[in-house]
Amino acid sequence: MDATDRALLAELQRDATQSYAALGQAVGLSAGSAHERVRKLRERGVIRRTAVEIDPAAVGRGVLAFVMLTSDAWMGDDSTRRALEAVAEIQEAHVVAGSASVLVKVRTGTTEELQAVLRRLFAIEGVTGTQTIVSLETFFERPVDPLGRG
Repeated sequence: MDATDRALLAELQRDATQSYAALGQAVGLSAGSAHERVRKLRERGVIRRTAVEIDPAAVGRGVLAFVMLTSDAWMGDDSTRRALEAVAEIQEAHVVAGSASVLVKVRTGTTEELQAVLRRLFAIEGVTGTQTIVSLETFFERPVDPLGRG
């Protein structure tokens, strides 16, 4: 991946809806060259998907919590992945090192809904406990910087 690819990625993160002509102009390429490079970045899996960023509170998902799952067995297998994927309120799930086995990011509309999610998490085989941190405010969320500035 060269500097032009990284610049394309930065531009796409800024505005993924811009035309290939605008994208190419921003990084010094023709529209066709920009399109071809983006296609190759998708093929290589560098660009995993294109999405719209939605304000969670605006769609009734204003409660954000991070939940650490403790377990009595290894949780980094496909059965755990499938069980966590089945919980629609989980936005992210990570196998972690430390006192917990898995860390999940959960969004719900109410604390009652969060409590229901916690019950479902306890029902997953191997889970022996949870520690939940409820976020009161998000200062910022930052995407990966393809230009390596941070």
